[in-house]
This record gives sequence, C-alpha cells and structure tokens, in this order.
Amino acid sequence: MRDGQPLQGKTVIFTGTPKSEEVFDLVKQYGGTPISLPLIQVKECIDPTDELRLKTCPTYDWLIFTSQSAVAAIAAKLDRHHIPAKSIQTRIAAVGTKTAEALEKLGLTVDFIPTIFSADTFVQEFNPSGTSIRRILFLRGSIAGPTIKEGLPFEVDEWTVYSTERATDSIGVLIEQLQRKQQKTILFASPSAVKVFAEEVAPIAGWDGYTIGVIGHVTEKALIDVGGVAHVRPDTYTLLNLVEALAKRKDG
Repeated sequence: MRDGQPLQGKTVIFTGTPKSEEVFDLVKQYGGTPISLPLIQVKECIDPTDELRLKTCPTYDWLIFTSQSAVAAIAAKLDRHHIPAKSIQTRIAAVGTKTAEALEKLGLTVDFIPTIFSADTFVQEFNPSGTSIRRILFLRGSIAGPTIKEGLPFEVDEWTVYSTERATDSIGVLIEQLQRKQQKTILFASPSAVKVFAEEVAPIAGWDGYTIGVIGHVTEKALIDVGGVAHVRPDTYTLLNLVEALAKRKDG
C-alpha cells in the first residue's frame, strides 16, 4: 500500500447507483477500483394526476423529501408539465445533505435537515416552532416504511413518486465478481439492496471474505437481520463519508 492510497488493490462495489462521479473519484484517489453493480433500480411513477398534484404542493405547509430519487422524480414531473420549480412556494424538509443539494439545484429552499440522515431521527427532531402546521406532504418511494406518516403528530399525505425494483441484470455479474480472489468491499446504501443481496447473491457467494460497509444504522440493522456484519459505518450518512470511513479502516 502506498502512502495516501489505503484502498490500493481493492475493488469497491456499490450495490446502488451513486448520483455523481464524486464517490468513484474518491475511491480512485485512495487507490481502489470502483464498480457499480446496482441491485435495485428506481423508476419514476407516472400518473394522469401528476400535474394536478404538483399544482397542489403549495397548499401544504411542508413537503418532505427523504431521498435524491424523490427529488429526481419531482424534477421530471415539473419538466414534463412545464411547471417552474419556483411555483412550489412552501417549506421543505430534506433527509440528508445530498437530498438538500438536489432540491437547491432545482431552485428550492430547504428549511430543515435532521442531524442524522434517517427517517427515525427525522420524526424525533422535526418540531418547527413559530409555524402553524395543518398538512404535510411526504414525497415517497414505493417501498418506504410507515415511519414518517405514523411518527409525525401532524396530518401527513403521501405521494408515491418513484418505485424501487430489483435490477436483475447486475445480480449474476456481482456473483461472478465475488467469486474471484481479489479483495472485495461491498457497500450498501439501502435496506432494499441488502434484501436483494441476501435473497439472490448470498446463497451462492456467501457473506464471508468481504469488507462490508453500510451508509447508516437502518441499513446496518437490515444487514444484521439477514445474517451479515457491517465492518464500516460512517458517522455522517453519505456515500462520500462511507468511502472516507472505509479508507481510514486499518485493514481496509
């Protein structure tokens, strides 16, 4: 290992699809080889009522976005219906700095981000003062849990703007990668990717012999529940921080 390149000779496998090249560049900077083999794929949910629902967003006191995928879906809908993002004049909460950055790129202002980027922390910390809250809209994915809707003491409407499905094309390639002898690191950024790995990959390739990194405590719990062990988890729940934590791990 050369100084400054703690990941030299290691293959770092992302089981999701990073939204920018930053994380790949960081892995390379540390000497590693990044590979994206997404076990899940996200697709926008398109519905005839989309235009009307976009126009009713300003009638809510808050909009909640828990992922960049939700932001991307809303951006696509705004573009399709020729509605400017600035027409959404209401308060916005984002779970995570990357989600907030995606919203800000649309020209929207983010008014609240929890200290830990997870739904359970969000419902504990979301208690804005000085504003009257009647209705909240949660822009969700198809497999989002009930934490936001059931955890907040307000009326929460939900709008499913994207679906999460298995990316079957990557499964066989990932198994082949893991059966090779090189040092491998597997990074999980969601419980759904853990679920697909446990059901489709682990029965053939197993859990042993890899370094496993997770983006947060919810994903880590999902991993433990299926018999896996997380070796790396960053304090701040972003992929960049996960790669940084991986690079700081003494045995890589």
